[in-house]
Amino acid sequence: MTDVTFAALGLAEPILRALAGENYSTPTPIQAKAIPVLLAGRDLLGIAQTGTGKTAAFAIPMLQKLSVGHVPPDSKQARGLILAPTRELAVQIEQSLRTYGRHLNLRMAVILGGVNQSGQVRTMARGVDILVATPGRLLDLVQQKHVRLDAVQVFVVDEADRMLDMGFIRDVRKLVAMLPRRRQSMLFSATMPEDIASLSREMMNAPERIEVAPQGRTADRIVQMLYHVPMPQKRQLLSKLLEDVALNRVIVFTRTKHGANRVAEHLSKTGVAAEAIHGNKSQNARQRALDLFKSGKARVLVATDIAARGIDIDHITHVVNFELPNEPESYVHRIGRTARAGGDGVAISFCDPTERGYLRDIERLTRNKIEVLAHELPELPPEQASQQGLRPAQNHSRGNHNPHKPQQKGGHSDHNPHAPKKRGGSRPYWSKERRTQRGSRPGGPAKATNTAS
Repeated sequence: MTDVTFAALGLAEPILRALAGENYSTPTPIQAKAIPVLLAGRDLLGIAQTGTGKTAAFAIPMLQKLSVGHVPPDSKQARGLILAPTRELAVQIEQSLRTYGRHLNLRMAVILGGVNQSGQVRTMARGVDILVATPGRLLDLVQQKHVRLDAVQVFVVDEADRMLDMGFIRDVRKLVAMLPRRRQSMLFSATMPEDIASLSREMMNAPERIEVAPQGRTADRIVQMLYHVPMPQKRQLLSKLLEDVALNRVIVFTRTKHGANRVAEHLSKTGVAAEAIHGNKSQNARQRALDLFKSGKARVLVATDIAARGIDIDHITHVVNFELPNEPESYVHRIGRTARAGGDGVAISFCDPTERGYLRDIERLTRNKIEVLAHELPELPPEQASQQGLRPAQNHSRGNHNPHKPQQKGGHSDHNPHAPKKRGGSRPYWSKERRTQRGSRPGGPAKATNTAS
């Protein structure tokens, strides 16, 4: 597919002109496979890891279909509908549609939570050609009769497995039931759990299945490395790594919103320009943080997994997993924020003794043993080391902390007699005694909540 061009795919001249204006001439593998199928009117099930260019794979055919013999929408109607799990992804998709469709006379809008609905209601009063929405707010406006779905000709569910993780599948199913039966449907997902496979059977008719990368694979151009470090030393290690100017544009991932705030505050106090983004932030605050990061005014963006999918920012040099995710698939999506569009990137993970089960799950999914590096931090005092489940000699040997100069190969020890006991697989299990001392589920991962729409 390397010699295929956008011009060879049968795209209309206004779209080709817009793509040329962005210096896009050669489609990615999923674009080269999906665009002809969608231009032919087929339904499509796309399985692709993050960073493969799937937004253009569904946006370009939708723009072309809705522009041919254009019929303006009636009040409150949308002719094309795209559902996205997060506000940031919805905004980004709409921006991509405007870029590729800049020479077409199509009206577009985005509907999402976290902001007052009055502006969205006014926009929908005129009707739009393409509506990008998060499920929760869209369902609210449909139930309030501000949006009609009876004219939808093209329907897309993007990041379907993330919809499942965030608890949106019920809302998605309600919205699917409101759509016309005669329509073209697409579903894109990085993984294919049974609930998503079931949804695809419900919403599509004999879809073409396109898979451009094995599920669970991480991008080949991402250098992955790991530091074993106790939780009390993670912020210190992060500050040490950021002394290297090569870490120029960095996303740091935490499991919890509170943790993201703490890390961002720590970095700001040490002179590193950092912004936090998570579900408790207002939409305006989230957009401001993204704008500062994109413009380079903030060197570090500290995020929960809300930013692991769909945030497409150029030239992210490093991703740091300050805390390992409790779902191994999230690791793939997190580190996919770097090495996009054929570039290179580095993913650095911190692992404390309570997270080793998560690490095993990640390495099992990706089929990759992550290279372990030694850090130069002093060992914890014996009492603090004991609280962290470390032997005095277990805190790691001094060595080169530079992430660009890994000095030792190998993995981690699968057996740690001092780690918390486990139950039901590899998830850490916290004893009643520790729960009593530190509150419910101390240090444990926060469950995904429906906060993004």
